Amino acid sequence: MTSNQNSLEVALAHHWLITNRGGEKVLEQLCKLFPSAPIYTLVAKKEKLSAELQRRSLMVSPLGRFPNAERHYKKMLPLFPSVLKRLQMKVRPQFLLTSDASVMKGLNYDSGVPHVCYCHSPPRYLWDMADTYLKRSSDLNRLGRWAFKATSGYLRDFDQKAAERVDHFIANSQFVANRIQLCYYRPSTVIHPPVDLDGFSHEQGREDFYLIVSELVPYKRIDLAVDAFNKLGKKLVIIGGGSELEALKARAKPNIAFLGRQPSFVLKYHYERCRAFLMPGMEDFGITPLEAQAAGSPVIAYGRGGAIESVVDGKTGRFFQEQNPLSLADAVTRFESEEHLFSATASRTQAERFSPERFRSKLKSFLRETYPDLFSGYKWPDEPTAEIRLVPKRWAPASALQAA
Repeated sequence: MTSNQNSLEVALAHHWLITNRGGEKVLEQLCKLFPSAPIYTLVAKKEKLSAELQRRSLMVSPLGRFPNAERHYKKMLPLFPSVLKRLQMKVRPQFLLTSDASVMKGLNYDSGVPHVCYCHSPPRYLWDMADTYLKRSSDLNRLGRWAFKATSGYLRDFDQKAAERVDHFIANSQFVANRIQLCYYRPSTVIHPPVDLDGFSHEQGREDFYLIVSELVPYKRIDLAVDAFNKLGKKLVIIGGGSELEALKARAKPNIAFLGRQPSFVLKYHYERCRAFLMPGMEDFGITPLEAQAAGSPVIAYGRGGAIESVVDGKTGRFFQEQNPLSLADAVTRFESEEHLFSATASRTQAERFSPERFRSKLKSFLRETYPDLFSGYKWPDEPTAEIRLVPKRWAPASALQAA
C-alpha cells in the first residue's frame, strides 16, 4: 500500500530549538519534505528560530515550562530521560524521523512505528568526551559536576537503549558513522548536511582578519585559537556565545575581538571578507567551514573529524595535525606564505557539492529504498507536479472535417 502527502502521518523530532545552527538547518530541509509534520523537542525559543521553523507546530516537553529553560537546559540533563518518557505524541505517526545530537531518539513512541534517526553525533558529553566536558566546562558548578558524574551511567544506558529502538541511522559524516558504530554498535548511511548557498556571495574583497563562528563551549577548543593569535598578534574575530565566552575574553589580547551572537547579515559580511576561516576543534562534520567556503573563504582546520570530508587540503584550505596553539599558529603562517594557491571559486565549487537540493534528493532516495510501502508513492512537496495542459485542436471548417 502506498501513501501520499495527504495521508502519511509523519512526526519530526529535534533535541532542542533555541538557536539556528547546523542541526536546525538540517531540520528546515526535513520540514520542506514533510510540511505538515509536527516537531517534538525538549526546549524551544521560537523567536530565535528561522521563519521556516517558526511556522511549524512545536510540541515542547514539560522541561520547556521551567523558568529560563532555554538558558539552563544543559543543567537539566539528568531529567531528560524522564521528561522524554512523558512527552506524549498527539497522534500515532506512521513514520518518525528524529534529528538528534543528544538523547531525543529516546522519545516516547509506540512500538512498530518506523523510526529513522539523522544523527549529528552520539552525545559527546556521555560518550567519548565526558572527561573534557567535566574538566573544561565553566557552565557547571561543583554541584552540577557531582550530579553529572552520579547520573552519566544512567544517561548512557538510556541513550544506548534508545538507539536500539531506532530502525535505521543516517550519519552526517563518515566520522559520525564510525562513532555510531563505536557507541551503539549500529551501521549507518552517510548523508552530509546541506549548506545555504544562496545566502553567500564569493566575489567580495578580502580584508586582513581571520574568523571563527562557533558556539563557545569546551569541545570547540576556541582556547587554542586565542592562544595562537595571542602569539601571532594578527586580528581574529570570534562570533558566537556560550559558557566559555567570559573565560576566553579574559584570556585574549586586544587583537582578538569578540562580537557575541550576531544576526545573519553580520555573519554574511564576515564570512565573505575574512582572510581565512578557522576551526580548531574536532567536529563531527561542521557546517561553518562549508558556509565559509560558500562565501569563497579558505579554511584552516584541525585535520581530524568531519573537516576532512568538507575541506580539500591544499585547494580550499589547510589542516594542522596537532591540536595545540603552536601547530595552529604554524598553519596560519604556512597559509599566508602560499595564499596565492587558494581561490574563492574553488571554495565555492566545493561548497556546491553540499547543496540543499542534493541533500533532499539523497534523503528521498534513502527513504524510497528503505520504506517503499510508505514512500514509493509519496508526493514530495519540493518536486513540481507535472502540469497537465489541454491543447485545443486547430479549428477547421466542418466541410473539411467531413471531407477527411
